[in-house]
Amino acid sequence: MTPNSIRELLGAVSQGKTSVDDAVERLRHLPFQDLGCAQVDHHRELRQGMPEVIFGEGKDAGQIVQIMTAMHATGSNILVTRLSPEKGAEIGTHFPAARYHDEARCLTLAQRPPEMRGRGTILVVSAGTSDIGVAAEALVTARFLGNEAEPLYDVGVSGIHRLLARREMLCSASVIIVVAGMEGALPSVVGGLVDRPVIAVPTSVGYGASFGGIAALLGMLNSCAAGVTVVNIDNGFGAACAASLINRV
Repeated sequence: MTPNSIRELLGAVSQGKTSVDDAVERLRHLPFQDLGCAQVDHHRELRQGMPEVIFGEGKDAGQIVQIMTAMHATGSNILVTRLSPEKGAEIGTHFPAARYHDEARCLTLAQRPPEMRGRGTILVVSAGTSDIGVAAEALVTARFLGNEAEPLYDVGVSGIHRLLARREMLCSASVIIVVAGMEGALPSVVGGLVDRPVIAVPTSVGYGASFGGIAALLGMLNSCAAGVTVVNIDNGFGAACAASLINRV
């Protein structure tokens, strides 16, 4: 439940529109619900301003449906990350209103419009087309969390003029997420151009010596550009959560 939904519920009780017993029933599963296969944290949005998100990788469709059903009953918007198309299709038979995002490998189910809490735009930049999957995960997550978010794809350092042609877009963003594989140079370049927080996301894209993203990760951790922070390899979701907290009013 969100802080606003709690206020609305308490207001309805005080005005006699909702009985105390009905309110108790709605609050019964706070702060968490034991499903056997999962302990669903219904209280997380009250604590952190963002609901629990389901990590789809490693869970079967039945487990995800069970968790989604519990969250759906409380009125929560739902985000499932790292979800295969096959699982997405199976879950869609249980929740026809859910939307599967192919590039991001995410599924969203909106029961209410997201509360727009950002003070500006989060810009999600990818170095190459091969990095778009991770960038799309960040984009979907940022929008799910109530931010204006825009993509800027395939502007890596191998053709730096493509990035420099978008200086105005870069400088107008509130927070910039930069997703890059290979040697991971793009966040340093962006960090040297703007006075905005830059969140770097290394990807596992690259040839053998990239070591599954470790080369990009180390390059970003050693960035000489001030204000660049780094999340884990392929963690577009984590970057979007951090950007959302920075961008929050």
